[in-house]
Order: sequence, then C-alpha cells, then structure tokens
Amino acid sequence: MPVEPLVCARTATRVSSVLNRDVKQFGKQHLFDGSEDTCWNSDQGTSQWVTLDFPQPVKVSQLHIQFQGGFSSRLCTLEGCRTGEELVKISELYPQDSNAMQISFQVEETVLDKLRITFGSSTDFFGRVVVYHLGVLGERL
Repeated sequence: MPVEPLVCARTATRVSSVLNRDVKQFGKQHLFDGSEDTCWNSDQGTSQWVTLDFPQPVKVSQLHIQFQGGFSSRLCTLEGCRTGEELVKISELYPQDSNAMQISFQVEETVLDKLRITFGSSTDFFGRVVVYHLGVLGERL
C-alpha cells in the first residue's frame, strides 16, 4: 500500500500547552495547516507533547517534523495504542536542532488509533518547543 498522510479533519489533536494560551496565534491547528508562517508554540515546561486520535486504525510508518531552530527537541518519544488500551513506547527519535524539514524518521510500523509524540529534551532553556509542520504518514486500515 502507498504511504499517505494520516491526519485528517476528523483526527482529534491535543497538545500539552500553548504559549501564553494564545491558541489563535500559536495553537495546535498550525501543526497541519501547511503554512510556513504559522506554528504550534508550546509554553515552557520540561516535557511537551502532541496527541493524535485517529478516526480509524492506522499503521504509522513515517514522521515528518519541522522545528524552529533553537526551539527543537533532542529526543522525541513515540507512543501509541488501540482504543481502550494504555500507551506503549513505539520508538525514540533524535531530531537535529534545525529549521529544516526532517523527513527521514522511519517508524516501526504499528497498528494504532492513538499516537503521542513527547518532546522530552528541548534545546530551549525554558523547555519551549516550536513546530511549524508535523506530518504522520502511513496506511489507513
């Protein structure tokens, strides 16, 4: 099966925080809007995250992410589960502190309904994370 974007209008997205609670300017909707001028900007804290609840089971195979340099994460932990189950660790990724789109993350293919990406070690002193683009690719089941 071809790899396709898995996030759609029916995917429920939650984030750990938004800078100054300014969801209009820095909210989760900007993770997927395709604009280079908008972003999700977390508030400060030690562990920021994004959770995606897919409307149907999916098999995730790739993660594409674009941070703002200086506000990236040294460690991304991917956890997933089926509906009604507890999250389990799928993979750990080590992105670069860069503005570039990072598309080389190959994820161990796992069938899931929920995916959580935890940004565990921010390059920002205050723990903020800025993401301009988040792409989750794989197969809808």
